[in-house]
Amino acid sequence: MENNETNGVKAYSRKKEDKPGSQPDPSSLPIEQRNTNLTMPPKPKTASSQQPPPPPPLEDLFTTLNRHIQSSAFDNAVKLTDQILAIAPEDEDALRCKVVALIKNDRVEDALSAIRSSPRTLDDFHFLKAYCLYRQNKLDEALESLQRQERNDETMLLESQILYRLGKMDACLDIYQKLQKSKIDSLEINVIAAHVMGGRSSAVQGLLDSLRIKATSSFELAYNTACSLIERNKYTDAEQLLLSGRRIGQEILMEDNLPDDEIEIELSPIAVQLAYVQQLLGRKQDAIEAYTDIIKRDMADESSIAVAVNNLVSLKGPKDVSDSLRKLDRLKEKDTQGYRLARGLDLKLSAKEKEAIYANRILLLLHANKIEQARELVSALPDMFPESVVPVLLQAALLVRENKAGRAEEILAQFAGKFPEKAKVVYLARAQVAAAAGHPHIAADSLAKISDIQHMPATVSTLVSLKERAGDIDGAAAVLDSTTKWWSNAMIEDNKLNIIMQEAASFKLRHGREGDAAQLYEELVKSQGSIEALVGLVTTVARMDVGKAELYEKQLKTLPGLKGIDVDSLERTSGVKQVEGPPHVGATETYEEGKNKTKAKKKRKRKPRYPKGFDPANPGPPPDPERWLPRRERSTYRPKRKDKRAAQVRGSQGAVVREKHDTDASANNSNSKSTQGTATKGATQNAVSEKSKPSSKSRKKSRN
Repeated sequence: MENNETNGVKAYSRKKEDKPGSQPDPSSLPIEQRNTNLTMPPKPKTASSQQPPPPPPLEDLFTTLNRHIQSSAFDNAVKLTDQILAIAPEDEDALRCKVVALIKNDRVEDALSAIRSSPRTLDDFHFLKAYCLYRQNKLDEALESLQRQERNDETMLLESQILYRLGKMDACLDIYQKLQKSKIDSLEINVIAAHVMGGRSSAVQGLLDSLRIKATSSFELAYNTACSLIERNKYTDAEQLLLSGRRIGQEILMEDNLPDDEIEIELSPIAVQLAYVQQLLGRKQDAIEAYTDIIKRDMADESSIAVAVNNLVSLKGPKDVSDSLRKLDRLKEKDTQGYRLARGLDLKLSAKEKEAIYANRILLLLHANKIEQARELVSALPDMFPESVVPVLLQAALLVRENKAGRAEEILAQFAGKFPEKAKVVYLARAQVAAAAGHPHIAADSLAKISDIQHMPATVSTLVSLKERAGDIDGAAAVLDSTTKWWSNAMIEDNKLNIIMQEAASFKLRHGREGDAAQLYEELVKSQGSIEALVGLVTTVARMDVGKAELYEKQLKTLPGLKGIDVDSLERTSGVKQVEGPPHVGATETYEEGKNKTKAKKKRKRKPRYPKGFDPANPGPPPDPERWLPRRERSTYRPKRKDKRAAQVRGSQGAVVREKHDTDASANNSNSKSTQGTATKGATQNAVSEKSKPSSKSRKKSRN
């Protein structure tokens, strides 16, 4: 399960998404300037007990409304605005206060209904409607509604957040660039997050320096800056910054008099990110313990819990599939047939994070052999992530699991043709599937379509091997020739020309193309002066032209100690012969002495080791030689007697006597034959006699 993990990078700003930008504050409405001289209806001339109480003055109602809003009693504020609108249905201030109170009370759907059912369309209703749609994750509709609103700092800020959610980081950063002059509070937090998500982590430190802001100025900024360090593989620096951010956050939130539980929940993204850094640093056990503790304590926001569960599942891999599936079940929407993330998670998690969770779920289902569930979830992913490459890769993995490699190769080729900009990873997957399925032609064709890795040594080696398996020797040689030409013209510091030419010469020599191999070796010798290339050149040319090979051989350095050896005389000898003479006798004697010494060392006797408490002087009686035999095969074995009364039959006496007499006669006859062999054969005959199974009564009579 290589690498399906998510690090939770997001615009992490405390309660940043709980209000629609700089929305109008109902407490600042100009109540004193309102026209309250409304004409009251005439009183009916009936009994005073039957008259309804007159409505309170609007000034008093707005004063009470202001008090409710100041104390964050938004339910009461909504009820009071309904009372005001019953008196004055077209009151703009009351209508605006109602919508804002509903948004602040997280009743986004009710706020949308109030906007749509309003008899009048206020100037800022498009902005409030866009924010409600943004909260519901209806991003395209939110962007469309926002375009009808007059452009100002508030609308631009909301537009940048919508673009961030849509993954359009370039447009998002353009808006943030325009907002730099507006001096919006904590804007740098979202700017850094957009840089990280947009793949511009290397520019984060320069941006902070230009803004003259330290990464530790707030715990949110420390978190996002640490995410940029993770993207740059600076894991140790990221860990230190996250620890500093957690300490700063605890100090700030304690000054705000927040309870410990709320502080822990507020800082839970930092805790999850610290565990992720430990995972990247190779401290997997520490990471597993941290993820498990976060999940068990359940003292984190739901998006942080989801990231912790996903990372823990990916870290454990296929070791405990059923437990991992149960943990992922915690994230799904309740009372649903298939697997869908809970609505809250679907709104808060980014597309990348949701895709990672679904992908890990499918991989676990494949490991658990739950093919039907995996197929159902795979079929739903293309609609969720239409422009992603992950769904088609998972679909190919499912088909391979079902032994449909040909179909997997087909859908991968179709996707690569449809999305050429994402074809690299798809062609790599297709090559792997085809190679494993025994289709080297398709695997080589897939690799050949990835132009930017075409001349890398690993790719060239794989291509040549695949073409050799397919029997296309000319194609393999063409790959080596084109690669050699490319590296010859490449102006790169780390040039791989020597390696490529060496392997190309070896390949051509192996396949009987000595001329081409000799040419490559000769070029290597001239350009690099390699001894290995010179040796290869001599051995290759010797097959075609011995005289030329001897000329090249003279360039080889003479090995020390070989000057006095006559090579020609050695070649004329048929082999090593044993020659008698004094020098050889001495050598033989020396060899024999050494051999005798070796034998003497081998014959060194060791003191025997006896069992504990054993005295070799008084060993006692010898052990029974039959102690390893089964009991029934020992000579002393006697089977148990059978009960005489077990075979007695009730009935007339004459019948019993007659049966007994017949039985005794047959037993005597059989026993007299078996007794002759028993005296001579011992224990072995006992097994034979037991096989015939005479009665114990007849055995006793035979002894008499």
